[in-house]
Amino acid sequence: MRRFLAVAATILTLSVPAALTSAAFTPAEAATRTVTALKQFGEPQFKPGFTHFPHVNPDAPKGGSVGLAESQPGTYDSLNTLILRGVRPRTLGLISDTLMVGSGWELDAAYAHMAESVEVPDDYGWAVFTLRQGARWHDGTPITSADVVFTWDAIQAHGAPFLKSFLDHTAKVEALDDRRFKITLTGTGEIKPIIDFATTFAPQPKHWWTSNGHDISKTTLEPVLGSGPYRIKTVDPGRSITYERVADWWAKDLPTARGFYNFDTVKDDFYRDDDVMFEAFKAGAYDFRGEYRAQRWTTGYDFPAARDGRVQKLAVPSELPLGAQGYRLNTRRDKFADPRVREALALLFDFDWIRKNILYGQYSRTLSNFPNSDFGAKGPPGPAELALLEPFKPQLSERLLTQPFTLPTTDGSGNNRAQVREATRLFKEAGWETRNGKLTNVKTGEAMTIEFLDGTGALTRVTQPYIETLRRVGIDATMRIVDTAQYQARLDEFDFDAIVVNLSFFTPPGTELRGYFGSAAAGIKGSANYSGIHDPVADALIEKALAAKDLETVQAATRALDRVLLWGFYMVPQWYNAESWIAHKAWLAHPTVWPKYDQDYRSTNFPATWWVDAAGKAAQP
Repeated sequence: MRRFLAVAATILTLSVPAALTSAAFTPAEAATRTVTALKQFGEPQFKPGFTHFPHVNPDAPKGGSVGLAESQPGTYDSLNTLILRGVRPRTLGLISDTLMVGSGWELDAAYAHMAESVEVPDDYGWAVFTLRQGARWHDGTPITSADVVFTWDAIQAHGAPFLKSFLDHTAKVEALDDRRFKITLTGTGEIKPIIDFATTFAPQPKHWWTSNGHDISKTTLEPVLGSGPYRIKTVDPGRSITYERVADWWAKDLPTARGFYNFDTVKDDFYRDDDVMFEAFKAGAYDFRGEYRAQRWTTGYDFPAARDGRVQKLAVPSELPLGAQGYRLNTRRDKFADPRVREALALLFDFDWIRKNILYGQYSRTLSNFPNSDFGAKGPPGPAELALLEPFKPQLSERLLTQPFTLPTTDGSGNNRAQVREATRLFKEAGWETRNGKLTNVKTGEAMTIEFLDGTGALTRVTQPYIETLRRVGIDATMRIVDTAQYQARLDEFDFDAIVVNLSFFTPPGTELRGYFGSAAAGIKGSANYSGIHDPVADALIEKALAAKDLETVQAATRALDRVLLWGFYMVPQWYNAESWIAHKAWLAHPTVWPKYDQDYRSTNFPATWWVDAAGKAAQP
């Protein structure tokens, strides 16, 4: 992902251009290097002097417009990217820049962008960034270290917890002069926090936020001043947002930007209902959409524009590590505190029936918290994982240490009696039995209820069969669909039984692990530890992953962590899709080469490397 914050490594090999010398602050006692690229493991793929990334058309024509659409969350009520409160457009990152960006071809590299270079000492306890000469806000004001410090202070005072978790290894940010600033880390010996800071941190304009009554601690619908390839042109609250390309964008000729951001105008429309949004696409209301429903992908594109070629489908393969999607069970609630109850609930989700009857045979079952990657558990634990798990052996089940994690499969007929029997046995072991047709806690007399909270209704077709299965074993299961604002508020307060969440991660997995699975985050409202995981073994393995000195050690730690989480049954796993499904107007052109990993539109909803084929558009009826 090229810019996380604006929407929203241990041993590091540094690329050191021979002609680049350091002019930055250098303590006498520390040897330092000044570089233009960072990579956690090995050498950066793209050497100094590269002109563009290989998955772009460096000569792509600029011009035209593209229409996008969002139905999740279905509206927006803020253009402030830093704070917890408010819902923001997925495309809002178009107005901002980060200090460095990823390449799309490596999982652990960053290349100079807003910062022209970074100086690091051998002990990796700090870094000095030098902002690029000429980097400026859209009003022409230079971007300075004062903007960086202002943004850092605002995040510390008002930032969303999830955002803070990506920067929690940074202890201090201070300006050295107008273009140089220093970050001091909380420890030494690992440089991944420097990469995290460089690729996550998007400065905000101090002069704009501190003038004319602006308040960075509050939501706003006034177009925020930015520095990125686009500026906000018009705001139609809750309905649409339109951006216009900044023709004199300061970064347009950088190798990290060449070939990107080719449309003159980008309009993002918002729909409260996913089905209505699709009907609008069929009618030609917008031009590009990512498809996330197998039913639609398989049968829904049989409409006139698709049949005659005006709309085209595209399945893009990717090796991008994906997030784990599933029903997250809120273990803060006593009824979900026992892992046997959670395991029983996982057994009752008949994925094979769902895949056959609802998902049209598409998707792969999620059996890891790190699907489509080398960071998740596979097979029984190997020697490196066992070495990490051995100190915690008394706290772990025997099967975690000896067996691969699996979930039962069925023939897809709906006959899952074996799973129902095993789930019933687990419920009984955990102190629940059926009384008068209701699953009841033997000690308290409480009947088991589960409310599935949803903010869109998009997964009703999947959740409803699961609810019916749960009801057959005596669970009073229901589904509640609420509006976007209420849904977000209830998530922030952890006021739910079960929700569907896809927890994405950066690679190699880093500080987001604390935010997703760490005990400290479990008690912080607004954090992404939705399940309320509070496990000292998971905490220890997270720290092992963050402190690892090489890729193999990172993988061993995340695989061991994955086993602890999987056998804890904190989620009822659903599925993932290694392909990106795209439908688009035929006059939208794209490069012929796809990056190995990064596909921006999966997270930002924007085809950053595409352009308008003017001749093709003119030929359309």
